[in-house]
Amino acid sequence: MSSILTNTSALVALQTLKSINTGMGKVQNEISTGMRVSTAKENSSSWSIASTMKSDVGSYKKLSESLTSASAMVGVARSAAEQISDKLKEVQEKVVQALEPGADTAKIQADVTALTDTITSIAQSAQYNGINLVNATAASVKVAGSIVRTAGVLTVQNIATGAANLEALGAALVVGTATPNDIDTLIDTANAAAATFGAAQARIEAQNSFLTKQADALKVGVGALVDADMEEASSRLQALQVQQQLGVQSLSIANQAPQSVLALFR
Repeated sequence: MSSILTNTSALVALQTLKSINTGMGKVQNEISTGMRVSTAKENSSSWSIASTMKSDVGSYKKLSESLTSASAMVGVARSAAEQISDKLKEVQEKVVQALEPGADTAKIQADVTALTDTITSIAQSAQYNGINLVNATAASVKVAGSIVRTAGVLTVQNIATGAANLEALGAALVVGTATPNDIDTLIDTANAAAATFGAAQARIEAQNSFLTKQADALKVGVGALVDADMEEASSRLQALQVQQQLGVQSLSIANQAPQSVLALFR
């Protein structure tokens, strides 16, 4: 039955065309933003998971920056400990030299004093951003190394830098009273501190490297959840454009159908 009041064919064609236009709008949004899921409305589950993962990536980036700074800080302390160890070895040589018959102990004492002053100076100046891990007031620093998400709760895991009062090693080293064995003990102390700092720095750098890889893996995961497949989007857009053209033609044909009713009255 034909009707001039209700054009069913035109209504169907119009609804089809609206559906095609909606699909085109979605595909064009994917192409312009590069994202298949850009809002929670499009896919609430994927969007929520991706949002949490993006937050973790941001946290890892900040942790990485903190670890880079911490590595430099511990590196300063390690370098200071190594230099102090070297200076103590020079002191030990001077002490042995002082044991030789006819040694100029006054001259040697002056050299030892210069070396001990250098040791003290190194310990006092080994600062990074106002933090000193080897002076008289040194204290170990806790560095945020990683975050662990358990049941939606974030827990921070710390790395201790270690600390050693190497400033004290340069005090009261007097030729004639200090023995090579005494100096050897001080060298062991400096070496132990250097080893502690070296281990802490290696751990910090390894953790930083792991965080970088973990952040990259999360970025890949986020991409799999929300990024648009540009090849697929391009193909769908072309298909929808053809469908749109056909839909416009169908609507045009449907709108012309009532005109045929006029022939009945001629």
